[in-house]
Amino acid sequence: MSEPAFDLAAVRLVAFDVDGVLTDGRLYLDDQGHELHAFHVRDGMGMALAVRDGLLLVALSGRESPGVRLRLQQLKLTEIQLGVIDKGQALRDVATRHQVPLAQTCFVGDDVNDLAALAIAGRSYAPADAHPRVRAAVHTVTQAAGGHGVLREILDAIYQARKTAPADRTST
Repeated sequence: MSEPAFDLAAVRLVAFDVDGVLTDGRLYLDDQGHELHAFHVRDGMGMALAVRDGLLLVALSGRESPGVRLRLQQLKLTEIQLGVIDKGQALRDVATRHQVPLAQTCFVGDDVNDLAALAIAGRSYAPADAHPRVRAAVHTVTQAAGGHGVLREILDAIYQARKTAPADRTST
């Protein structure tokens, strides 16, 4: 028996891990111990357009990082949850709070601590360079590697499924 077709156009909530999805997973530390992360500007543009168009975007990261929080706040995400231990429960809670059925959610993760959320999302994604267990568990592996436009690739696919295009006037 085959899996029923997933309606990507019906997605209302996209949740994602940060390190390894929005970033390439590497942490840079300066001589004072401050963390630095690199974010792809195309992910930022995609998120800004999606938020403006009403798509719910939620970061669920296992790590707490002031720099990550700042970048995500700049993009005006629906929710930013850092230091999350159980991402599956966090995704359930977010979907319930926003009255979105899990069938209308996507989750993007790259490592084994994302498996619980990936398992319950209506559609699951992993970057091309995700951990092998994660790549084996998801519906779709993106062409992009972590930190190289993963979220933009997914958001563009949602717009394509909706047969719409976001207006291109926003800042990232």
